[in-house]
Amino acid sequence: MFKEVFENIAKKSPLIHNITNYVTVNDCANILLAAKASPIMADEPSEAAEITSICSGLNINIGTLNERTIKSMFISGERANDINIPVLLDPVGAGASTLRTNTAKELIEKVKFSVIRGNVSEIKTLACGGGATKGVDAAEEDAINNNTIDKTLELAVEFAKNTGAVIVITGKTDIVTDGEKSFLIYNGNKLMSSVTGTGCMLSALMTAFIAANNDNVLLAAAAAVCAMGLCGEKAIDRMTAADGNSSYRNYIIDAVFNLRADELERGARYEIR
Repeated sequence: MFKEVFENIAKKSPLIHNITNYVTVNDCANILLAAKASPIMADEPSEAAEITSICSGLNINIGTLNERTIKSMFISGERANDINIPVLLDPVGAGASTLRTNTAKELIEKVKFSVIRGNVSEIKTLACGGGATKGVDAAEEDAINNNTIDKTLELAVEFAKNTGAVIVITGKTDIVTDGEKSFLIYNGNKLMSSVTGTGCMLSALMTAFIAANNDNVLLAAAAAVCAMGLCGEKAIDRMTAADGNSSYRNYIIDAVFNLRADELERGARYEIR
């Protein structure tokens, strides 16, 4: 099911405009290159629309906001909608500050997003106005587990219906839903949470997946989550006693570079509801 979705990235080599945070911008560029897509980063308002115009997808990440980048996000989002290319929102830290929360909410009101991807606390904040937060990480009380999975899925489904976007909630179990059909995804490794930017990298990677498969955003988003999780598993196999989270980050990018479509097809672990 995911084989053709993954192969389309190499076939189309989509150029992805990333207005992302400076903590992880290099990793986002490298993971796009590893997936055979092309990155471009432009957050200056005077060129934002022009850059978006030559791209196949737009990734907006609010991890390190300022007045200049916020302006560029709205300019690029509007331009992306005008030319009908997919847009992804990563509401990093929504709930941690008024600026982050209000910016994310206003973006959702004014820009049509193909995908909104965040952790459970961020999505809860945007969907129902209240989620716990631990900076840019999900709070333990919001964690997805066997006791909360059904309620969290219900929240995601309703948010998808309200926004018209595919909603992706990442955690121990990942949720991907368009409000009608949902994927529960079980790939990944807990060590991924010890690397700054695995979520940001996933958002960049996912934008390439949906740009190359804009006719089936739900399937493309689910494939991206499975791919990132599977690469997290493959990277663990390379770890030695001398390696730490920095090596693990590099191994994840290497795994994306070396991932084959048939490996993704075989290794994706999910159920459909």
